[in-house]
Amino acid sequence: MRINKKQFIYLISPNKIKKNFYKNLDKILQSKKVKFFQLRIKNSSREKIINIGKKVKRICKKNKVIFIINDDPNIAKIINSDGCHLGQSDIDILKARKIMKNKIIGLTCHNSKKLIKKAIQNKADYIALGAFYPTKTKKTRFRARLKLITDTKKLTDIPIVAIGGINSKNYKNLLLHKVNFLAISGYIWNNKKLTPREAISLLNYEN
Repeated sequence: MRINKKQFIYLISPNKIKKNFYKNLDKILQSKKVKFFQLRIKNSSREKIINIGKKVKRICKKNKVIFIINDDPNIAKIINSDGCHLGQSDIDILKARKIMKNKIIGLTCHNSKKLIKKAIQNKADYIALGAFYPTKTKKTRFRARLKLITDTKKLTDIPIVAIGGINSKNYKNLLLHKVNFLAISGYIWNNKKLTPREAISLLNYEN
């Protein structure tokens, strides 16, 4: 996977897709800062997720952004997305690989070196670590320290996605620790002061 420092954002969808979502998504992706977009919808029917996924796929393709489906490799296969992201309670990565073939599979490893080593062994295409900061987007039982990034870099060159409560005030510290991508959701979609486009404009990669 080629890493372009200007494309350092791994954008995750809001859980509820509202009418203006598609227009906002297109505007955000035009910023050229987003490498991945993950469709993460809980408590919706399979049919609804597939219908939303097809629309999102067109927007991602237009903007040359990698499109990832959360949790379900079977839905990812139906939509023909670029890949699938798995949590530790989802289908095993080896079973998912049989469904996804050579597509991208990312794996959440929380704050566990044991899970990181297992993901490396099972040839995950990227690993997600965190939560690094408090977040309201999802319940987090695991908190990670910045040292985990440094330790993981010594083990592997698999791309690292940092997750958890990332916003314009705290993101630079993660980049200084050489994470490859920042997973961001609430800061973009639930920001009471800024539009999604304004919110992403404040995130910039600086060497």
